[in-house]
Amino acid sequence: MQSVTRIFDFPLYQLENQPLEKAFNTKYKGKWVSTSTQEYIKKYTLVSKGLLELGIKKDDKIAIISTTNRTEWNILDIAILQTGAQNVPVYPTISAKDYEYILNHSGAIYCFVSDQEVLDKINAIKANTKLQEVYSFDEIDTVKNWKELLSIGEKATNDEQLENIKKSIKSTDLATIIYTSGTTGRPKGVMLSHNNLISNTIDSSDRLPKSNIGTKALSFLPVCHVFERMILYLYQRNSIQIYFAESMDTISDNLKEIKPNIITGVPRLFEKIYDKIYAKGGELTGLKKALFYWAINIALKHEPYTNESWFFTLQLKIAQKLILNKWKEALGGNLDFMVSGSAALQPRIARVFAAAKMPILEGYGLTETSPVIAVNEIINKEFKAGTVGKPIKNVEIKIAEDGEILVKGPNVMMGYYKDPEKTKEVMIGDYFCTGDIGEIDADGFLKITDRKKEIFKTSGGKYIVPNLLESELKLSRFIDQIMVIGEGEKMPAALIQINFDYVRDWCAIKGIPNIKTHKDLVNCPQVIDRIQQEITLCNTKFGKWEQIKRFELTPDEWSINGGHLTPTMKVKRKIILEIYKDLYDKIYRNN
Repeated sequence: MQSVTRIFDFPLYQLENQPLEKAFNTKYKGKWVSTSTQEYIKKYTLVSKGLLELGIKKDDKIAIISTTNRTEWNILDIAILQTGAQNVPVYPTISAKDYEYILNHSGAIYCFVSDQEVLDKINAIKANTKLQEVYSFDEIDTVKNWKELLSIGEKATNDEQLENIKKSIKSTDLATIIYTSGTTGRPKGVMLSHNNLISNTIDSSDRLPKSNIGTKALSFLPVCHVFERMILYLYQRNSIQIYFAESMDTISDNLKEIKPNIITGVPRLFEKIYDKIYAKGGELTGLKKALFYWAINIALKHEPYTNESWFFTLQLKIAQKLILNKWKEALGGNLDFMVSGSAALQPRIARVFAAAKMPILEGYGLTETSPVIAVNEIINKEFKAGTVGKPIKNVEIKIAEDGEILVKGPNVMMGYYKDPEKTKEVMIGDYFCTGDIGEIDADGFLKITDRKKEIFKTSGGKYIVPNLLESELKLSRFIDQIMVIGEGEKMPAALIQINFDYVRDWCAIKGIPNIKTHKDLVNCPQVIDRIQQEITLCNTKFGKWEQIKRFELTPDEWSINGGHLTPTMKVKRKIILEIYKDLYDKIYRNN
């Protein structure tokens, strides 16, 4: 094989260059089950043959909905693509109503689900769709199992048919339709070709350190999202062993068990890891506690790959030896680097983990760009906290007059499915309009400053950039989530979800009585006063018209299931305004 031109060429590339005994690893009933490169290829080939026997044709749509990442997802993905059909991945956490919309809009005729919970959602709306059959990964009595396709494939005599179809598939052909999670309105179906994903996989590979045959990666971000999906293709191309976390709740245990070299995550994950480490430091006493906080203060000043003074370098080495190196041990001991996407990573988090010799490579991209546009790297020491790095190879960025980031390259989508008008709205020639506001600094690093659609005006005509205020306030350990509001109103304000665990511990330390529920916390005068201190400190860094004048604390935790957050942990602004209309009115209407 000379080159990879279709996504299903990646496993064959691995087979020829560096086959693995443990290419994919999933835990079933407490035991890790490994799938070799050869077994992977055999299984997805049989499933392809089985799909052809079912009558699958070129450009048919097949949905996959899985609660966790698992080997079966990847087998189905390649099997579908080899037949010329398209894989339509769906977030498991969305509502049955959204399932219905995506299945109907895409025209999916088959659906693969992971478990009973997802199956129940599908069964609730199946009659309203074009679905001919539903298969499950788990063994469920009421539905066919995906392994039936293996059996059908073993008996089929359509090898020549499959080979002819594979030869007919071009790199420019549609490979997948990914429905954006969206912070407002209906999701849009992003059409990505084989070449979109292949080019992004290969061009992003250059930003990661070289791997060897023993390199392990832990995967837990939803594979239905293009970020993790592209990363899994990258792992396959680079012969990196893939281990799938059992769930989001077991990540800590899986890290210690697997001892991976690489993980990908979202900023919220890294913030939680940092908060847990910081909280444990608070439990220390005496000299150990003083050393812990001293080491963190040193780490927070670290600017990787810059000319730091010899004295600071000496201090950093001492901090690493006494404190910071233990962080790496707590996360398995082998983490060489981590990759962060989906939202802005706080610069302090980037500095601290870099100081602990576990640099977080923050990147930037969208579903429409397959997804990576830019990413920091450590190979060439092009790493700067507070930025998303430099553009990857073959991707061109320019900043429009209004500050919007425009992108051109082989990674830019084919368009939105069944929606040429919306496609036209986001394209200027060959450039895709990201909707994000940003700037390129003197060293060529890209910095994201806000979402174009989220910037608003107050009734006084002053522009407010929510992201700047929100990012500053999320530096506080008291604040978990925040949304700045005030479009068309006389002043900016904020809806805040406090860090309930941290604030509860703070109340215990302060001896504040009668704190049992979340409601007790948000109504506690001392807590409200403490949050006001954080607001006041933040306000000193902004102009008078930008400053947050009032705030309200929400009584519940913002979550995906609660509708507050998208599956990629972005705040759903429109929904939050609806959920907390009473708090909004309390700020602006009940004065």
